[in-house]
Amino acid sequence: MASGVFDMIGPVMIGPSSSHTAGVAKIGRMGHNLLGGVPAEATVVFYNSFATTFKGHGSDKAILGGLLGMQTDDPGIRNAEAEAESAGLAFTFQMIGNASQYHPNSIELRLKNASRQITLLGESLGGGVINIASVDGYKAGVNGDLTTIMISAQDRPGVIAFVSDILAHDQCNIATMTVSRQEKNGLARHFIEVDSPPRSLTIEYLKSLPWIAGLYVVQPL
Repeated sequence: MASGVFDMIGPVMIGPSSSHTAGVAKIGRMGHNLLGGVPAEATVVFYNSFATTFKGHGSDKAILGGLLGMQTDDPGIRNAEAEAESAGLAFTFQMIGNASQYHPNSIELRLKNASRQITLLGESLGGGVINIASVDGYKAGVNGDLTTIMISAQDRPGVIAFVSDILAHDQCNIATMTVSRQEKNGLARHFIEVDSPPRSLTIEYLKSLPWIAGLYVVQPL
């Protein structure tokens, strides 16, 4: 089979570079999954090395493909701009080449749909591996390899222990947990990666608790 700039042996992917296309597509897909579908509007900010190479390495197509929910090996990534327009996704690209506080391969996504908006910062670490550094300004530290539970809850004693106990009753083994807050006694954001997803009944119970402001379950990438 003929090969070209968008065909590459390595991680199963469309694109010339695992960090500039496969990792980028996964960051976009994480944004898609966290938002709960294709955004109506997306502002994509390419930082540092991405700011100068995103066009040549196909990162623009990869991020749009991910936002549309495409896997890294989806041939539709090649035509992602047209696919985005067909899906009603209005997108803009911005470039910032000197953000030393960020990883060299960083992308910020500001996403909106009819009911929600989120901002996430993703890092492409090479070999298709990613790190979602933050969501809405809260430290996240998840990579999308496992089911991720994102909870917004009141910052008060006992919350972490309570949620952990509920998940344990569902035989959900916690692989990682990051909890961060922006102010004391405000809202804290929990990012919990689990080896198996909780039951839907458990999720609905947690959502019903008055001290939980929001809960989303994101499937593995």
